[in-house]
Amino acid sequence: MLQSHDPLALLGDLVSRARKDGADQADAVLIDSVGLSHTQRLGKLEKLERAESFDLGLRVIVGKRQAIVSSNDRDANHGDELVGRALAMARSVPEDPYCGLADPAALAKRIPDLDLTDPVEPTPALLAERAGAAEDAARAVKGVTNSEGAQASWSRHGVALVASNGFAGGYTTTGHAVAVAVLAGNGTAMERDDDWDSAVFGADLKEPTAIGRKAGERAVRRLGARKMPTAKVPVLFDPRVSSSLLRHLSGAISGPSIARGTSFLKDRMGQPVFPRGITIVDDPHLKRGHRSAPFDGEGVATTKRDIVADGVLQTWLLDLASARQLKLETTGHARRGTSGPPGPAPANFYLAPGVLTAQELIGEVTNGFYVTELMGMGVNGVTGDYSRGAAGFWIENGALAFPVSEVTVAGNLKDMFLNLMPASDLEFRTGIDAPTVRVDGMTVAGA
Repeated sequence: MLQSHDPLALLGDLVSRARKDGADQADAVLIDSVGLSHTQRLGKLEKLERAESFDLGLRVIVGKRQAIVSSNDRDANHGDELVGRALAMARSVPEDPYCGLADPAALAKRIPDLDLTDPVEPTPALLAERAGAAEDAARAVKGVTNSEGAQASWSRHGVALVASNGFAGGYTTTGHAVAVAVLAGNGTAMERDDDWDSAVFGADLKEPTAIGRKAGERAVRRLGARKMPTAKVPVLFDPRVSSSLLRHLSGAISGPSIARGTSFLKDRMGQPVFPRGITIVDDPHLKRGHRSAPFDGEGVATTKRDIVADGVLQTWLLDLASARQLKLETTGHARRGTSGPPGPAPANFYLAPGVLTAQELIGEVTNGFYVTELMGMGVNGVTGDYSRGAAGFWIENGALAFPVSEVTVAGNLKDMFLNLMPASDLEFRTGIDAPTVRVDGMTVAGA
């Protein structure tokens, strides 16, 4: 049965068989992926790799009990075995009062065209050209003394979902990426930095030479880094690291965290959590978006939402299970793989840009810290306490003065969010994106 080349037919057959054999509800998901990557260092090929994967997951629900089985066997005719195992497991596990498929009225009825599939599959030679151009440009920067290597890659992922509530749909996404990392200086005074870019379509990638040149310039600029005494100052987060603040936010407003009471924002729905004027958006229908999807992992219709509007928290991120637990409606944020149940996660999640440029934000600071790299994971999701290792540049009299390393930036996310100001330089690079942001009143702990 699994030999079918039509993913919707294959999944529909599995779901029908599960229902026939005793499942009250069932759904099945298939993820079919292929990827190609070229890695080189100092102009020499280190790895050329092509990877293909086929993953199928079947979920069955019997009463209020659910079980999931998965397989990566593309050719074996073992659909009966998958269904049998899933049903046997479902009948022996504890009840889950919140499991179950979506009401048909909530399902996506129309699959929008989000322009997620680049028809051009790059050749290994093209990937080698991209990586080579990036590394050559980085190594050509005066002061660069060594390379950690460059990589160019491409991938394509096909997703299909069929459920016994009547949903059947699928889509395909592609991705291209170029990255390079180099070192500057010598001996114990060496510094490392990098640059990269990714896009759904290869034509939207930044020029590899520009990526490489920026990586080299960044590495050289970090030479002579100092340690700083502890101070309470404004901290600016470069766009490379500012998106991490959105990741902390998404975890804090995730339905399961709210239902368990383990979030520092658990009682802040409908209240200001950012300054007035701040907007944070989740847009699953962004054309050529890195995390766009025409429906969520449970077949529910998705829509663009303001998660924060004028500084006020508007909604949690909910899948069906967490919505039922909180006695709310799903927000269409379910994501899933093939071996576990759905869970909520954002799509294209971004902090809307502000009015001032990044340079204008810096220009207002007499003494402060501009962060370009964060290390460690010292963030407490229950209390909001924040402490991470950092490197970047000290700000004096409105300008970047000299590089800084081996310091810690600390605060509490509740206070950080309320004292956050975005710049105007938003770029969509990963699917969770923010412009340069300034957070006043943070502690920089150094020597």
